[in-house]
Amino acid sequence: MPLAPTSDLLASAAADRRGLPAFNVITLEHAEAIAAGAEAAGTPVVLQLSQNAIAYRAGRLLPIARACAEIAAAARVPVSLHLDHCEDFDLLRAAPAAGFSSAMFDASALPHDENVKATAEAAAWAHRHGLHLEAELGKVGGKDGEPPLSAHAPGARTDPAEAARYVADTAVDALAVAVGSSHAMTSRTADLDLALIRELAAAVPVPLVLHGSSGVPDGQLTAAVAAGMVKINIGTALNLSYTAAVREHLTAHPTVTDPRKYLTAARDAMTRTVEQLARVVHTSA
Repeated sequence: MPLAPTSDLLASAAADRRGLPAFNVITLEHAEAIAAGAEAAGTPVVLQLSQNAIAYRAGRLLPIARACAEIAAAARVPVSLHLDHCEDFDLLRAAPAAGFSSAMFDASALPHDENVKATAEAAAWAHRHGLHLEAELGKVGGKDGEPPLSAHAPGARTDPAEAARYVADTAVDALAVAVGSSHAMTSRTADLDLALIRELAAAVPVPLVLHGSSGVPDGQLTAAVAAGMVKINIGTALNLSYTAAVREHLTAHPTVTDPRKYLTAARDAMTRTVEQLARVVHTSA
């Protein structure tokens, strides 16, 4: 089926009080596993390419974006294509022509007033070009090698009143909020502030996004969706499955030289992870 607009998938998930699983792509095997796992779970899914993933490919957006679009088009469930953690206006401008229906413009590292100004400009441009725009308010740590952020650190939680003003001032379509998770967690020990999620959902008129979901236990993911989270971003969990499968295969077969052998194992492991987490996230609240 053709690429689905992220905005449609978000609206449907929010109306049904379900979570929309969104998985990050690094290699072609990631994209294939995400589509296969979502098909097995019977859920819609978002394929996400981050600015860092594109930088890994020498900054060339089209080869991996077109590959993801082809995989999405062949899937038996609705799949959308999302540009994640984009800080570069030039990259944002390239997104619509590359098949993306949504992007996350990340100005969260800037002082608040500068964040608002840059994000409002990005949202205005995105809307003129049919792009749904997500932004972030608060501090979700662990980005690009940062250590996981303590949930009790200054600025680590998003204030509901400030979030409502931010959405009004920027006109963004979805908001990533800091509620106790952190990027790049390799253990599922995050303790989400469910009361804060409920307050944010009541105050903010656009879908809420949970970043750093790999570190959140299943029960808390389900509870977060019930409390008002809609889009659930997952990346590190796939990388853990990928790496463990490759390591196990090479240990068991030390003379193997054909990468298809261990990449098949990696893809299969990620598919199982996607299926399991997609089922958890998409469970009706």
